Amino acid sequence: MSATIHLSPYQLGPAARELRKEVRGFLDSEREAGTFTPRCDAWMSAPDPAFSRRLGARGWIGMTLPTAYGGHGRSALDRFVVTEELLAAGAPVAAHWIADRQMAPSLLRHGTEAQRHRYLPAIARGECYFAIGMSEPDAGSDLASVRTRARKVPDGWEVSGTKVWTTGAHYAHAMVVLVRTDGSPDDRRSGLSQFVVDLPAPGIEIRPILTIDGEHHFNEVVFDSVVVPEDSLLGERGAGWGQVTAELAHERSGPERLMSTVPLLRAWAEQLPYGPGDAVADRALGRLTARAWTLRQLSLSVAAALAEGRSTEIAAALVKDLGSRFEGDVVETVRQLTDAEPRRGADGLEGLLAEAVLHSPAFTLRGGTNEILRSVVARGLGVR
Repeated sequence: MSATIHLSPYQLGPAARELRKEVRGFLDSEREAGTFTPRCDAWMSAPDPAFSRRLGARGWIGMTLPTAYGGHGRSALDRFVVTEELLAAGAPVAAHWIADRQMAPSLLRHGTEAQRHRYLPAIARGECYFAIGMSEPDAGSDLASVRTRARKVPDGWEVSGTKVWTTGAHYAHAMVVLVRTDGSPDDRRSGLSQFVVDLPAPGIEIRPILTIDGEHHFNEVVFDSVVVPEDSLLGERGAGWGQVTAELAHERSGPERLMSTVPLLRAWAEQLPYGPGDAVADRALGRLTARAWTLRQLSLSVAAALAEGRSTEIAAALVKDLGSRFEGDVVETVRQLTDAEPRRGADGLEGLLAEAVLHSPAFTLRGGTNEILRSVVARGLGVR
């Protein structure tokens, strides 16, 4: 029997509008104070620990975590509002993004009480950052072909292997690593487990991977017989595949999967003349705006489903596929219909366009290639 995607239109209420107004006021004040300038793809490439701490002090990180773990007990939809505004402003949120987006929910769901109390309050304060060790060399998007192994030893677990494309490992305080504890790579999805590994640590080498713009966001992380404590195991031994796929629903469905280039779209729209102007540009802006609104409703519906505890793997893959293609289309449309020349380091439209052009090749790769995501959707819907 094939699956279906159950999504319902969701409207945010008056409280959400007040929260949005509060966040916009904060961001306006930050920009006026010169603490940041808008960036494209800021959730991936613009870490600012001081900014993250200011967000934490306002209760805008760890929003959905219980107060017992330093969170604020708010809804996933409240978090959605804050996230939207931060992304639309191109704010420097990369430092805490992974920790807040998916590792905090994973620790809350699978972690021990000791792990929760150790990491969650610091995440909510904007003081603890996480990296994710999933991808491996020569594996492409085949997440199940894990070769990094954890072997039981008297002092805990000995981890050996390599992870690649690990965002933010060079400033992260901890890393959740998917490893094989049982069986062989031929076993595919069975025998996988997750471990929380503190960084830096002896035996762990973090090698920078520079992107085309010369910046350092990604890393190769090598584990050379690293012994981690027994209590580093996250969740159940052998349950890593199910835990990871649950995390991916958070990773793939958020508004960051369609809003990386919204600062560019806004800057372009602001420089278009009002009234009768360039009909081609006006129509293109209208089409992009309509797509953005449709995708936003899809992402919002997934957020509501996650809040209700419903499975969203298929819908999340759809958001990521459609959203990443939209992000790239924004870049190409602006490139074709503006006279602005992309210039790195420039203010306004020219600088945003340069960032977006250089970052856009990664949009359809990170978080799973679009081809893999379409396979996820097709399998889930019973398409052969």
